Amino acid sequence: MGDMQRLSRRTFVFGSAAVAGGIAFGAYGNAEAAAPSADGNPLAAGLGPNSVTFNPWVEISPDKITLIAQHADIGQGVGSVQPIMIAEEMDLDPGQFEIRFADPSPAYFNTGFADEFAPFVAADQSPAAEEARAATLEWLRKSGLQMTGGSSSIPDTYQKLRVAGAVARETLKAAAARRSGVAVADLRTQSGHVILPNGTKIAYVALAAEASKIPPVLDAQPRDPSGWRMLGKPMMRLDVRAKVMGELKFGIDLKTDGMLYASVKLNPNKGQPLKSYDASKAQSMPGVRKILEIKNGVAVIATNSWYAMRAVDAIACEWAPSAYPAEQADHWKVLESSFKPEFLGKEWRKIGDIDTGLKTGRLVEAEYRAPYVAHQPLEPLNGIGLVTDEGMEIWVGHQSPRFVQYVAATAIGLKPEQVTFHNQWTGGSFGHRLEYENVRVLAEIANQMKGTPIKLVFSREEDFLQDIPRQIAIARHRGSIDKGKILAADLQLASTAPLKGLLERSGTPSKDPDGQLAAGLWNVYYDIPNFRATSYEAQGLSPSTTWRSVGASTSGFFTESFIDELIHAAGLDPMKARIAMCTVPHYCKVLETVAQMSDWKGPLGNGRGRGVAFVESFGTPVAEVVEVTATDRGIRIDKVWVAVDVGKVIDPVNFENQVQGGVVWGLGHAINCELTYSKGAAQQTNYNYHEAMRIYQCPVIEVRGLENDPKVRGVGEPPVPPAAPALANAIFAATGKRIREMPFNKFIDFV
Repeated sequence: MGDMQRLSRRTFVFGSAAVAGGIAFGAYGNAEAAAPSADGNPLAAGLGPNSVTFNPWVEISPDKITLIAQHADIGQGVGSVQPIMIAEEMDLDPGQFEIRFADPSPAYFNTGFADEFAPFVAADQSPAAEEARAATLEWLRKSGLQMTGGSSSIPDTYQKLRVAGAVARETLKAAAARRSGVAVADLRTQSGHVILPNGTKIAYVALAAEASKIPPVLDAQPRDPSGWRMLGKPMMRLDVRAKVMGELKFGIDLKTDGMLYASVKLNPNKGQPLKSYDASKAQSMPGVRKILEIKNGVAVIATNSWYAMRAVDAIACEWAPSAYPAEQADHWKVLESSFKPEFLGKEWRKIGDIDTGLKTGRLVEAEYRAPYVAHQPLEPLNGIGLVTDEGMEIWVGHQSPRFVQYVAATAIGLKPEQVTFHNQWTGGSFGHRLEYENVRVLAEIANQMKGTPIKLVFSREEDFLQDIPRQIAIARHRGSIDKGKILAADLQLASTAPLKGLLERSGTPSKDPDGQLAAGLWNVYYDIPNFRATSYEAQGLSPSTTWRSVGASTSGFFTESFIDELIHAAGLDPMKARIAMCTVPHYCKVLETVAQMSDWKGPLGNGRGRGVAFVESFGTPVAEVVEVTATDRGIRIDKVWVAVDVGKVIDPVNFENQVQGGVVWGLGHAINCELTYSKGAAQQTNYNYHEAMRIYQCPVIEVRGLENDPKVRGVGEPPVPPAAPALANAIFAATGKRIREMPFNKFIDFV
C-alpha cells in the first residue's frame, strides 16, 4: 500500500511544504505522462506475444484492441466516455475495441482531486491557488491515489486519455511507416487502420508486433475539438444496448465454477460486535452448508442466495449495544449541543467585520436541518471472494481499488499485494461503493472457506441496515439587511464528518477539519461585505460517509435557503438579486442563462411559485429554477430549468441525463427520505420506507450546458445540491411557508 496507507489531508492540503514554499509542478496530462516506462505501466507485465502497450490505457494484440477504463462505472457512464476519448484520438469506431476496468495501480492516480483538495474555492484562479493545486497534484502523483468520486472522472481523464490515444495513433503510424517505407506525414488513420497514400489499409492489430519494437511517439498531441467525430456530439453510450437487452453482467450476475453462496446478519448497531447467537433453526433449512461466526455477525453458506438469506434470517442474535444514541431524538440533541468551541472544525472563511455587520440593520435568523439518508442503489452489496494459501482474489464493484486491497488484506492478515482485485460494472453507488462493508465481510467468510469461491449477496434489508448514511446536520444562520442590501451573513453548521469517517475506515485517519463539511457553506460567491462560514464536527453519533454531492447536499440547502430569506427580507427579487451580487462573471452567466430559460419575470401568483438556487460543488456551478403549483391536494412540482457550466460538454446526451438524474435524486430525497434510529438500528430497511421520487411527481426538466469555465468540470454530483433549496424557495413563493427541514413531506403534501 505504501504511501496510500499514510494518506492524510494534512499531507497535501493544510501543511504541504510544497504549497508553503511556493513550488509549482506541471499538470499531468502531457505525452510523457501518458506513456510511462514499462515499470510504470501496469499493462506491460501481462502482454502476450506480438502485443504492444503504449501507456496504461491502450493494449493491442494480434487479435483485439483493449481500452482501459480507469474509473469505476457506477452507472454514471464513464465506462463508455473514457474509452471513447481514447478512440476519438485513435480513429477507432465503436465495436472495434473491448473495454476493461483498470487493475489497482498508482499509474491510475486521480488528477481530478487536485482542485477539490487544495484549500481554495474553485473560482479562485490566483497564483497562490494554482500553486496549491499544483502541489496537491504532485502529491497525488507520488501517492497514486486511485479513486472514482467527487465528479472527478472527466476532469481527471479529459487530457490524459486524449494524449494516450494520440500517442497510440502516432506510434502505429510510425510502425506502418517502418514497414511500408512511406513517410509518416503521408499516412493517415481511419476506423482502426493506417491508410497508405495508395489506399492500402493496415489494421492496427496487424501492426502490434511492429509497434512493440519502436519507442512510443511521446510528442503526439491530441486533436483540436473542432475535428472531433464523436466527442461533443450526441452519441449512444457503449453500454446502453447490453443493459437494455440484459446482456451486461454486473457484479451480482457473476458466477464461477464450484461457487457457494453466502448471506449475512450483522450487528445493526453499526461497528459493534455479536454477543451470542442461536442457529439451531437455520442449520436444518434447505440448501444450508455451513454457518460461520464473523467479526460482527453471522454468515450462512448455502447452495443459492435465497436459501442463504432465508437461513440467516432465522438465526437469533444478541447484539452489543450501539456506541451512539439509541434513539433518533437524542441524535438531534447531540447536534444541538455541538455549536461549541470544543467541537470547532474550522472557521473556513471570514470577510469584513461580521459582529458589527450583524448589529447593523435588521437581524434575520433561521435554523435548518437535514437528516441521515441512505444510499439505496438498485444493486445491493455483493462480491465473490476466493482465498487460497497464496492470497485472495476478489471480484467486486468498487470506487477505490487499492483501498479494497488494503481493507481485504487487513481483515485476514495478508499483505495488500496478495489481494488480486477485479472491478465490476456496478448498478449504482451514490457513495455506497466507497465504503467496505461487503469487502471486509467477504474476506472473512472466504478465509474460513479456503479454496472455495464464495459469492456474498446482502439482502436489501441488510444493505439498508449496514449502510453508512449521509451526514446528519443542523445549520444556524444569522444575517442582516439594511436599505435593500444584505450586509452580513454568519453561517454556522454542526454535522457528523463524512470524509473523515471514510478516511478512517480506509485505514488513513486524519485529524484535520473535514473539508467536505465546508462544501456549500464557504464557497459562496455573493458580494456580502461581512461574511463568515464555520463548521462544527459533532461527536458520538452514527458514522456517516460520502453521499452524492457530500457536504453540499446539506449545506447547499441551508445556504441557498437562507440567502433567499435575506433577499426576501430586503425586498428584492430572488433572481435579480443573485445576479447582481454574483462576483464571478461566468457564474453570473449561469444565473442569467437559467433566468432566460425560465423566462423569469417575478412572482407568478394564483398559487404558483418559482424558486431559484445557485450552488457550486466540485468546481461546477449550477443554477436551478423550480416551478410549483399549490393544489387542494398538495404541492405539484411542474417544471425545473437547469443551467450548468462544465467548461466542455464531452458527451451531450449523457450530460443531459446526468443533470436530469441529479435533479430527480435531489428533489426525491428532499421531499421523501430520511433514516431514523431506534434501539440503535436504522428503522427504514427497504424502498417503501425510504421512497425516491415517484414518476407521477417528476417534473419536466430542461437542461442547458455552458462552456465558459476555463477548466473541464464534472457533472455527476453538482446538479443535486440546488434542487432542495430551489424547491423550498418555490414553495415559499407559492404559499408563503418556509420549509427549513428535510424531508419536506413532514410539513407539506406533494402530489
